[in-house]
Amino acid sequence: MKKFSAFTLAEVLITLAIIGVVAAMTVPTLMQNHQRKAYTTQLHQVYTLLSQAFMQYMTDKNALNLHEAGLTSSAEITNFMQNYFKIVKSCTNFTDCFYDGQYKNINGSNLNNSNYWFGSANAPCFVIANGASLCLENAKYHGTYGHITIDVNGKAGPNVAGRDLYFVSYYKDGSIDEDGIPPECRTSGTSCGSGKTNAKDVRAALGCTARLDAKGCFGLILNNNWEMTY
Repeated sequence: MKKFSAFTLAEVLITLAIIGVVAAMTVPTLMQNHQRKAYTTQLHQVYTLLSQAFMQYMTDKNALNLHEAGLTSSAEITNFMQNYFKIVKSCTNFTDCFYDGQYKNINGSNLNNSNYWFGSANAPCFVIANGASLCLENAKYHGTYGHITIDVNGKAGPNVAGRDLYFVSYYKDGSIDEDGIPPECRTSGTSCGSGKTNAKDVRAALGCTARLDAKGCFGLILNNNWEMTY
């Protein structure tokens, strides 16, 4: 008679248990990596749309920079957004466009929004066609740059600074970078002063996870070629 080899029930159960343990260990990491990639993809799309719009705006105005083109008032920011973006919603206040609860930091603490331009008179807010929410501050307020508050997926979660919420700056030349990067050092390799040799060093020094606001995170993503490594 022929003998057939087979797994016993105990062996099958042990194998399934091992597979379950391995899956429980690896699936959360895979999910986190997927989420990080999704957030950076959405952020990069907003960055690209804004950069292209700023360049086209200056070209259409035959201007050398955004100030010369006229982007120096909240009314003109509204005109700019309406002319160069498909606006889903123009918001009368911050919570019309953004999460109306408490934003969090990566460490789970409450976001300190005291330094933000959340829908103030100087920063009109909008929801654009890809679902992102934006508030653009009047660049004239600071002279050389203005702030942009970005939630890459609007009111949807996780509503965490450095994940779907970012605070960046746009400059007179139409470039977009981390908040507060001096104009003379936005190009990597140029001298920045203050003990920092270039823009990458400045961005790295701003950190991200240790801060109590969304500043610094965008800079780290730029430094790491649009990868969220923190």
